[in-house]
Amino acid sequence: MCCCVTMLTAISMSAIATNGVVPGGGSYFMISRSLGPEFGGAVGLLFYLGTSFASAMYIIGAVEILLTYLAPQLSLFGDVTNDPAGMFNNFRVYGTAVLLLLAAIVFVGVRFVNKFAAVSLFCVILSILSIYVGAFVKAAGGDTSAQPCALGDRVLKSDYAGECGKWDGNGSASTQWAYYCAAAAAAATDEGNGTGGYAECTPYFQQNEFGTIQGIPGLASGIVADNWDSSYLVDGETSPGVAGNARTMVVADMATSFTILVGIFFPSVTGIMAGSNRSGDLADASRSIPTGTIAAISVTSFVYLSSVVLFGASIDRRLLLDKFGASLDGGLIVAQLCWPHPLVIVIGSFMSCLGAGLQSLMGAPRLLQAIASDGIVPFLAPFAASTSRGEPARALLLTALISELGVLISSLDYIAPIITMFFLMCYGFVNLACALQTLLRTPSWRPRFRFYHWSLSFAGMVMCVAVMFITSWYYALAAIALATCIYKYIEFRGAQKEWGDGIRGLALSAA
Repeated sequence: MCCCVTMLTAISMSAIATNGVVPGGGSYFMISRSLGPEFGGAVGLLFYLGTSFASAMYIIGAVEILLTYLAPQLSLFGDVTNDPAGMFNNFRVYGTAVLLLLAAIVFVGVRFVNKFAAVSLFCVILSILSIYVGAFVKAAGGDTSAQPCALGDRVLKSDYAGECGKWDGNGSASTQWAYYCAAAAAAATDEGNGTGGYAECTPYFQQNEFGTIQGIPGLASGIVADNWDSSYLVDGETSPGVAGNARTMVVADMATSFTILVGIFFPSVTGIMAGSNRSGDLADASRSIPTGTIAAISVTSFVYLSSVVLFGASIDRRLLLDKFGASLDGGLIVAQLCWPHPLVIVIGSFMSCLGAGLQSLMGAPRLLQAIASDGIVPFLAPFAASTSRGEPARALLLTALISELGVLISSLDYIAPIITMFFLMCYGFVNLACALQTLLRTPSWRPRFRFYHWSLSFAGMVMCVAVMFITSWYYALAAIALATCIYKYIEFRGAQKEWGDGIRGLALSAA
């Protein structure tokens, strides 16, 4: 569903890009010249805020990978598997440091960012290939890197797996009794074995045995049938409708549902305007934007969909639900699936996050500068200035401050839905602009993109609105209200721009 939204929007964006010259400002320029300064300013500012918050999301992602999988010893306030609240403070401290570093890199200029993008892309491609190779190398199972301890069908955290059984090698009670049983005044016995002075055990402990599970049974195991159905959990559950011991077992840390996960996942597909946002730096934007964007979406859609199938066909359901890898000593199950080494995935993900953060910090200030240069929002006028090297330094500073707000929120699960709304608003208006121009038969609307049709734009607009309300109806209403306020402000300030946009065309047609 998310891939369809971005592909339909990319087709509309390609039509606008091939309708004439696209200067700096990319998506903002497209919307404002098609729907007028009020719509352009409102949606452009929302898209700018979304891109700025997205940089925070990528930075937090990079820091989480660093402190969870690469260098846990750097953690200042606890670890993510046992103290998520303390870990968020780590994200804030390290996230701020990374943000300052990336902002400094962006200030140096586009050329440096482009060089880093090539390195980042290489790491990402290598990590993706390692997943496909690993899935087929380990198709028959037999992988011993992911074999966590479980009590019955409930996976245990590594810190509490210890002796994976009720009895040790000498027939005495293991340390597990202390986790599931109350201390008794006198030592109880069970089948002649001492229980170490514990009694009144939980029914689940009494009825089930400990044992290791095969975390990656492989493609040939047929486990895809077990993973086919949904598993939406509420806080504290180990599986749908089943509560677990939050101290010792892997349990959900928040309630999930289809709608919540759409909001969290959608920012993964929102990079489609990275190229158009830098349209001023492209030699031939009318040719590069359609070709690059549609090719990129096609490749990433295939990677996303095939990866979902490979994970579901190779990995045990309980480990797919282990959000922080608590049963694997804080490891990443996808990294265990890849070949030849888990670090390939970890480093690839880290570089991907840093690269995406750089792209957002590069595109957002240029978008703000384009809006400020048009003069439709008077208080943004100072951000139209550039340095002697053509870098929007003031706009970059404001972008870094907004991104810092996202870093301070620190939780990806709360940042992602906000970003989703901002991007969907922009995508919806890009589709609306194309459909409106075609239906009005505007003389200046002559896109050279041969695969464009107004019905695709209309379908894209409907899907954008639908996903907004599917994800969160109150976030959707808040985003629409914010866009309306900006729209009325620009209208009140009297933004008189003779662009011959579609809204005025509609008024003339009605008259």
